[in-house]
Amino acid sequence: MRFLRVLGRYPVITVTVVVLAAVLLLHVVGEDVLGRWIATVCVAAFVVWTLVGMVRDVMRGHVGLDILAVVAMVATLAVGEYLASLIIVLMLSGGEALEDFAARRAKRDLTALLDRSPRIAHVIVHPLSGESDEVRDVAVDDVVVGDVLLVRPSEIVPVDGVLLSESGSFDESSLTGESLPVTREVGGDVLSGAINGTRAVHVRAVRRSVDSQYQQIVALVRAAEGSKAPVVRLADRFAIPFTAVALVLAGTAWLISGDSTRFAEVLVLATPCPLLIAAPVAFLAGLSRAAKTGVIMKGGAVIEQLARVRSAAFDKTGTLTEGRPDLVDVRPAPGFGQDELLLLAASAEQYSSHVLAEGIRRAAATRGLELLAAEAASEVATNGVTAEIDGRTVVVGKPAYVASLAADTERVSLGAGEAAAYVAVDGRFAGVLVLADDPRPESAAVISWLREQGLERITMLTGDTAATAETIAKDVGIDEVHADLLPPEKVRLAAQLHPRPVMMVGDGVNDAPVLAAADIGMAMGAKGATVAGDAADIVILVDSLAKVADAVSIGRHTLRVALTAIWIGIGLSVGLMIVAMTGVIPAVAGALIQELVDLATILYALRALGGPPSGLTSARPSRQERSNETTPRADL
Repeated sequence: MRFLRVLGRYPVITVTVVVLAAVLLLHVVGEDVLGRWIATVCVAAFVVWTLVGMVRDVMRGHVGLDILAVVAMVATLAVGEYLASLIIVLMLSGGEALEDFAARRAKRDLTALLDRSPRIAHVIVHPLSGESDEVRDVAVDDVVVGDVLLVRPSEIVPVDGVLLSESGSFDESSLTGESLPVTREVGGDVLSGAINGTRAVHVRAVRRSVDSQYQQIVALVRAAEGSKAPVVRLADRFAIPFTAVALVLAGTAWLISGDSTRFAEVLVLATPCPLLIAAPVAFLAGLSRAAKTGVIMKGGAVIEQLARVRSAAFDKTGTLTEGRPDLVDVRPAPGFGQDELLLLAASAEQYSSHVLAEGIRRAAATRGLELLAAEAASEVATNGVTAEIDGRTVVVGKPAYVASLAADTERVSLGAGEAAAYVAVDGRFAGVLVLADDPRPESAAVISWLREQGLERITMLTGDTAATAETIAKDVGIDEVHADLLPPEKVRLAAQLHPRPVMMVGDGVNDAPVLAAADIGMAMGAKGATVAGDAADIVILVDSLAKVADAVSIGRHTLRVALTAIWIGIGLSVGLMIVAMTGVIPAVAGALIQELVDLATILYALRALGGPPSGLTSARPSRQERSNETTPRADL
């Protein structure tokens, strides 16, 4: 049955094999004329079908390489080499099957993500008795926020949730690329796509399926899988010169020998399979290798751009830094206490998505402060948040924004790597909350690696204050800093950067416009699906900046393999054509030899699945481990 399915999948191959067998049988019994007519009809039908495809390609603006194959088939028929013409048909149609096989091998890690996408969830219904829970299986798309789910041992977590069980162990390798299981305690985040360990656990859903981490990754993978790599452009660059060289060599052989058969013998060695198959396989292999390392690229065109990148721009918070700022000082203005200032600010920051807001809320929770609800709240992206709390108007944000609402706002001096959230209450300056966000341990190594790889310009584009930005930039090795930027200003500066292509690396909603506007937008998406991930060309699933270097390394290796595969195919074809000009390679033998050339180039293209790593590690010490090696900050 499997054999029959293969035959049904490639009908042209099936028909050609049957016709070739029939022609050979007729040749053995002496019915050459009938065999020639059958071969002619079969090849003519294939030529017409190929010509129709060529016309469609030309109408789409692509130069067709199939003209060589058409001329070769017509020439072999014209000189009576009908067996060679059938072999050419078999070779071209067989190239489709060979490409499918190589593509499946190249896409193995991409399709593995799709194949294991969770489809069923076990929803716990309120117990019918005090002894056991009723479990109902539902489609993962039907899970709603708040549902309590049962995840059995070795099952895939269907949606993002919070762990209700005391503890659990999860394999997140498909999400982050990290091979070691992670342990989560009660209340910890559990991501969809993670594989549960040896104990059943209860999880409360916090996102619907479509919004969960794994489904976002699957959507990215589907987009990458369905996209067309720039191999059409690569093939077009070589199509006209290769066609011209082949026709000149074939015509020269005919002219010198005076034998029209020589023309056909040369052209059968000029079929374009290496250009049409090997390069797409290389790009698919590159996409697959990137996915395996925790980097999702949205199509092969991204790989070519990434391989040629010459400038890079980085956001600061959450990109060059860890994105988890800790509150290190509370500086209230006269008339306000420390706890009062922190409570009001944290209560307002409940309604903010900014990374500093999380640090302020966390500090309030650590002090045991119970946050107040707001009657109304609004946020001005990248500037600050305003909330009506307990009859008071509380504003938390950048100094300029707060100063525009509280004229008595006073700027404060900050230490290295510190950032400040200014607070105003009822139009009066209330004080400053000072936070510090450490640079990622790998940031300096990544910047250095990019410079060694030939990037000519590396800059920082951030909405943070100049003093904080310049301190972090100095620590990681960036000389050019643009601070206090709003999203439109980031877009403008990214558009003005030269030389191009420009890669922008960022994290967060406010980075989405500049990620979409850059030649290559790269989002740090390890902490969940964001607008930035949707706008970016590349999403990094591992919380490490080292993956930026891995992505560039994979892009360059993939493009190098694709171009080398093309040149191997062209070189072997041209060399064999020159040999065939002497008449020592019969047409039938030439058609068979060309199939070996195709196989060699495709096998070489699969080298894109491997390749040298960037040499940077994703291993990152914890903040606690690093704090043991440095002087601790003053306690609040």
